[in-house]
Amino acid sequence: MYYIGVDLGTSAVKLLLMDGSGKIMNIVSREYPLSFPHPGWSEQKPEDWWEQSKEGIKELTEGFDRSQVAGISFGGQMHGLVILDSEDQVIRPAILWNDGRTQKQTDYLNNEIGKAKLSQYTANIAFAGFTAPKILWVKENEPENFNKICKIMLPKDYLAYKLSGSFCTDYSDASGMLLLDVQHKCWSKEMMEICGIREEQLAKLYESYEVVGTLKPEVAAELGLPESCKVVAGAGDNAAAAVGTGTVGDGMCNVSLGTSGTIFISSENFGVDSNNALHAFAHADGHYHLMGCMLSAASCNKWWMDEIIGTKDYPAEQAKIEKLGENNVFFLPYLMGERSPHNNPNARGTFIGLTMDSTRADMTQAVLEGVAFAIRDSFEVAKSLGIQIERTKICGGGAKSPLWKKMIANILNIKVDSIESEEGPAMGGAMLAAVANGEFASVEDAAAKIVKVTKTIEPEPELVAKYEEKYRKFAKIYPTVKDLFSELL
Repeated sequence: MYYIGVDLGTSAVKLLLMDGSGKIMNIVSREYPLSFPHPGWSEQKPEDWWEQSKEGIKELTEGFDRSQVAGISFGGQMHGLVILDSEDQVIRPAILWNDGRTQKQTDYLNNEIGKAKLSQYTANIAFAGFTAPKILWVKENEPENFNKICKIMLPKDYLAYKLSGSFCTDYSDASGMLLLDVQHKCWSKEMMEICGIREEQLAKLYESYEVVGTLKPEVAAELGLPESCKVVAGAGDNAAAAVGTGTVGDGMCNVSLGTSGTIFISSENFGVDSNNALHAFAHADGHYHLMGCMLSAASCNKWWMDEIIGTKDYPAEQAKIEKLGENNVFFLPYLMGERSPHNNPNARGTFIGLTMDSTRADMTQAVLEGVAFAIRDSFEVAKSLGIQIERTKICGGGAKSPLWKKMIANILNIKVDSIESEEGPAMGGAMLAAVANGEFASVEDAAAKIVKVTKTIEPEPELVAKYEEKYRKFAKIYPTVKDLFSELL
């Protein structure tokens, strides 16, 4: 049998076809537009996701026996607000995870409702990218649209709805809405009241590996797939990536260098850090995880390469970087504001330490190191909770860079395991579909049998010491300049 994993990203949808043993049979990717109607805003049309996903599934399965496709599941960009009316029509473009328009609503939730109450209700505090502040923004700024809302869903769940007709979500993705009581895995009545919404406007909740339905007959016919093909709830992109990298079970870690960057720590037990610097979410394996999320990671390098120095030859630029741990140029990677641990949508990208001796390679190095230093900021919070992490898996587009992986190993002072497949969310989605179809006994079983470590990068004591000194300097920059950011808007 075959299983399809759908990674609904910010710039493209990646689709992966996997057989029952975990072997990747095919991968395709299809892009769609991203719109910035105002500074700090970020939107997409859900209809584009659907059209490109459909065409991508057709392309993915071409030349294969489509009758053997038994399941489809997802890893999807989190937090985005998708709203449908009573006719199942999209009311307005989706407001995405990296959209910063909701500062007023976020401040209201954190300061007037109060962080302590929010943490009590949902295990998290409000961040500008979360879904609940977006709902409040629509309520305040687009009341005619707010009054039309019949269904509130997350990006990947729109695809599940179009495929199966099931109005569903999973616990891991719902954890990032600020509407879910994460500890008790149910919608928070208090948060629904605060946002002015009703429970029937919210989806039915599932574990990530549970079946939500099968393909609608007309969709199955269009895609050439069997109507018996199961649609499986799936997970938020980071939880799906964690499944795809085998980061399941207690105390496992994964670093993702995608458009955004995350450090993801799985746990069998529910837990929250006292300052809510890390997100406390449900995991796709049925348990929980802590996660630090930075809004711009590999996208910082893409911006620097594509837009600023004008090259697509990333390896050639990185080859010019020779002296690790000795760079005096620093970069704050806050091109879209920042989430963990600063929770500041006004933060901005910043170079500091430039001199007449600074080179293009120094600045390229600073961008890569800045992302790694920012990931360490969240890593430090985890360590403060007494969590001991000796190694991590790594995935995402940035994980294709040997240099960047070496930086991560030495800046965090942990072993970095590269795995055979770095497909992350798409692989995780396919694995969840396989678990739902009984190919594996559990998510942990699937991970143990499918995920294979191919190489481990060990930290080097001398380089660790150099980077320790550099990180201490990096950590002083944001507190020094943070008050300037709001004045620059």
